[in-house]
Amino acid sequence: MANDALLPDLMPGQLLARGVCRHLRQHDFASLEEFVPERGKRVDVMALGPKGEIWVIECKSSRVDFTSDSKWDGYLEWCDRYFWAVDQEFPTDLLPEGTGLIIADAYDAEILRFGPETKLAPARRKVLTQKFARTAAQRLHGYRDPKPGSI
Repeated sequence: MANDALLPDLMPGQLLARGVCRHLRQHDFASLEEFVPERGKRVDVMALGPKGEIWVIECKSSRVDFTSDSKWDGYLEWCDRYFWAVDQEFPTDLLPEGTGLIIADAYDAEILRFGPETKLAPARRKVLTQKFARTAAQRLHGYRDPKPGSI
């Protein structure tokens, strides 16, 4: 990757997430990294689309990273579409059939395959959308005021 010195010290999965979020922005999606849809679950990227669609993208930087994570199927009930994001060298034959595939690096990504669309129930979509908005607002506020309550 060119100009890696310009990036902060990010882990390989975080670099993939960065490229995914940059790419999704081109499709008018808003993205949050390390989003917690419910207690005990943390997705690498959750993206909210212009029509209210919700995508979950799990970023895997290596075979070991993928094989050590057996909780991914628990994320399917929290999105309309599910994707894996991996780099160009990742052995994609390891990835389960019927899931989306994104090839990414720290600077961009490309959606190679869409997984099936499974629409969320309206009540869950409302709860997730509100939590997404609140999380985004709280993170933004944290950048502006990292020590709330201090004068």
